[in-house]
Amino acid sequence: MGSIEGALSQSRPVSRRLQRWWFAFVAKAQLVAGRPRAALDAYRLLVSLDPEDQSALLACASLLAQTDDVPGAIATLRRLLAFRPDDADANFNLGYLLEKRGELGEAEACFRKAVAAEPALDRAWYGLGLALVQQDRLEDAASAFERNTKLQPFNPYGWYQLGMTRHHLGQAREANAVYETLQRFEPRYAATLQRDLQTTPRRGRPAASEEQPCS
Repeated sequence: MGSIEGALSQSRPVSRRLQRWWFAFVAKAQLVAGRPRAALDAYRLLVSLDPEDQSALLACASLLAQTDDVPGAIATLRRLLAFRPDDADANFNLGYLLEKRGELGEAEACFRKAVAAEPALDRAWYGLGLALVQQDRLEDAASAFERNTKLQPFNPYGWYQLGMTRHHLGQAREANAVYETLQRFEPRYAATLQRDLQTTPRRGRPAASEEQPCS
């Protein structure tokens, strides 16, 4: 990353505004080139100029997670939330990472903060549903998946989880209605749901479908 700073050092004095523009440009160029670690270095330089740069901190956390430094990503998101506790994206991303690590209580709290700040954040309702299912709080999970499907009516993941949660609650009619809805626009997922409704014992946990990624 010294080459980035060196390019600027040859043209001192340089305004902070120009430095920010340059580091942001380099970060995006490195992403386009498929070099996430170099992009991370550029975003870190942006943060060094402005420790409360929300977009740079979110980008750092995302790249840290992509490069398998989940603890670093979590620490970065906590740093952002220390001065922006109601940031919906940061709360969602932190909840997503914590849910993947099995830290379900804190993940739930993050997802709830995310939807409180931004009620239309459909992926946070989905994440909340997953965290609640894993805590065997199925009624609350069904409500979260209902919100997700209302916000994203053509996303099969939420419908699948809603159908399986209704199944585990013993609500066969409601589960079948979810299957029929899914069948109308995503037959492949509808077939998976139908199979799992027929073969999965009730009061278990919904089979893991594809996860929605950290953004």
